[in-house]
Amino acid sequence: MLCIFPFEPPLLAQHGIAATYVGHPLASVIPLEPDRLAARAALGLPPDGPMVALLPGSRESEIRYLATRFLAAAAVILQQRPATRFVLPAMPALRSAVEQAAQTSGLGNRLLIVTGQSQRVLAACDVTLIASGTATLEAALFKRPMVIAYNMNWLSWQLMRHRNLQPWVGLPNILCREFVVPELLQDAATPQALAAAVLDWMDSPEKTLALQQRFAALHQELRRDTAQLATDAIEKILAR
Repeated sequence: MLCIFPFEPPLLAQHGIAATYVGHPLASVIPLEPDRLAARAALGLPPDGPMVALLPGSRESEIRYLATRFLAAAAVILQQRPATRFVLPAMPALRSAVEQAAQTSGLGNRLLIVTGQSQRVLAACDVTLIASGTATLEAALFKRPMVIAYNMNWLSWQLMRHRNLQPWVGLPNILCREFVVPELLQDAATPQALAAAVLDWMDSPEKTLALQQRFAALHQELRRDTAQLATDAIEKILAR
């Protein structure tokens, strides 16, 4: 089996499954040193000033559960940091739902909603409020501090809780094997708590720098010649 995360082969070996770590394709696509200024220019944003990326997810259920909370959190942040801009990348099919939610947010022209372009938005931002999922790995590879949130229906949450697989939900924390970024789940993901966690990153440059260094090391660990490693592994199997 070919694995994209380094922790997977040892787990599979415990069950007698041979596996080869080949690196994660995203680590080769996302540059080691993202160009924040170029990303902001491409979005039509000024080069300076704080910017928060809002990524409530790409599924309708995620938009329903998280978009309103994220926008309310942004309003709290804006009260304390009036110069902050917010950018929310929306899937084409969900843009109208996002725009409808934004109408009552009170953010006005401090909020920019764009279609797609989530990687460009992550490159441009200073910190991101983000739904748990693959996007959190992208944020880590862009070396951006983040606050991970998630909210699901009650039954799904109960099933996940009782599986007791591991203490982390977000990929950056799973890969680092510790809580390097905060996770606010279910009822804990209130607008006030989300805003406080984002503001903590904005007020902690030393902590942000340490996280960026940690994410840079993670990027190097995940950055492999995936195609060649996969080819070599397959050839070894075929040669048996």
